[in-house]
Amino acid sequence: MSKKVALVAFQGEAMCFVHVLLNALDMKERGFEVKVIIEGAAVKLVKELNEEGAMFGDLYKKVRDMGMFDCICKACASKMGSLESAQEQNYNINGEMHGHPAIAKYMEEGYEIITF
Repeated sequence: MSKKVALVAFQGEAMCFVHVLLNALDMKERGFEVKVIIEGAAVKLVKELNEEGAMFGDLYKKVRDMGMFDCICKACASKMGSLESAQEQNYNINGEMHGHPAIAKYMEEGYEIITF
């Protein structure tokens, strides 16, 4: 059984978010089962990094296209103006815990939680 890791991105700065992306790719290459949950201010980056020519846009799209983004927070995406972009990119919009993803669900499924 491979190690299961859930990376929870909260920071809304691209320079912080890039570390989530790099670690997700590295862990995947090492055989880990990786899920990225996008929460808090980080939700705005799904819109920004999807724009043509965005710094780190190629890296973001690589992780997205590999299917490592498990979900985006419904409440935060609504507040930060990125819900429509998340829907266009076919994200799983999750609001199971008062509008937010429930991290306990991942723990119950055996994921180690790492926050950024």
